Amino acid sequence: MTVSTDTQHQEAAGRLRGKVAFVTGGTRGIGAAIGHHLAAEGAAVAAGYSRHEEPAKKFLASMTADYPGRRITLHEGNIGVADDCRRVLQEVIDQHGRLDILVNNAGITVDKTVAKMGDDDWLRVISVNLSGAFFMAQAALEHMIERGTGRIINVSSVIGETGNIGQANYAASKSGLFGLTKSLAKESLFQLNRAQRPVGDGIGLTVNAVTPGFIATEMLDTIPEKVLDRIRAQIPVGRLGTPEEVARVIAFLADDESAYITGQIWSVNGGLDM
Repeated sequence: MTVSTDTQHQEAAGRLRGKVAFVTGGTRGIGAAIGHHLAAEGAAVAAGYSRHEEPAKKFLASMTADYPGRRITLHEGNIGVADDCRRVLQEVIDQHGRLDILVNNAGITVDKTVAKMGDDDWLRVISVNLSGAFFMAQAALEHMIERGTGRIINVSSVIGETGNIGQANYAASKSGLFGLTKSLAKESLFQLNRAQRPVGDGIGLTVNAVTPGFIATEMLDTIPEKVLDRIRAQIPVGRLGTPEEVARVIAFLADDESAYITGQIWSVNGGLDM
């Protein structure tokens, strides 16, 4: 007996059924792809954004059309401000009743050489890309430890592994997510034990990171085609990645079946760092 494609899709769509996921920077690029993939797997999706209201509305309309009956919400805030991180995270919990999955995807670039980088250029990128991820995770962990389960996934970058000329602030922020991920993974298990919620069997509470390589998003729109050709030549698979390829890895780490994976860094870069 063969299983129809429709039946297979329905089974796949149930893997995250009943879960609530919050994706920061979740209305464009990789973040939007993550939201679509999690919703396709059955999750209710809360998407964070800042300032860009029109793309956020388009994202909401697209998600509502593609996943009728699935609860999709938008949450505006400045991830570079600690109090705003806590406010938005609580807003998600208030509206959805729980939070199972946090994806720290929001990130910005302010590219300048070290010689030309001003104080604000450095501090703004660190505040959004690294400090924002910490404050979101701090608030989420309190909720997840109370419930005894959860998933936190930090979106880093291959630049955090290799560095890059003109991106000292971005590279430092994304590299910092590696240490943050491993520390949060250890501490979450420590806190679960202290709360008398032994980790043992079950879906657990995990913290992992994904490091995309060069992905075809708006972030690469300003790079001249000749430079992109040189980048492609350095990638063993010979092409840029797609947001959907990153989203699939994140959906896997969000799944209950990934309970034995924590504190790990997952590269999605076409073999760039081999």
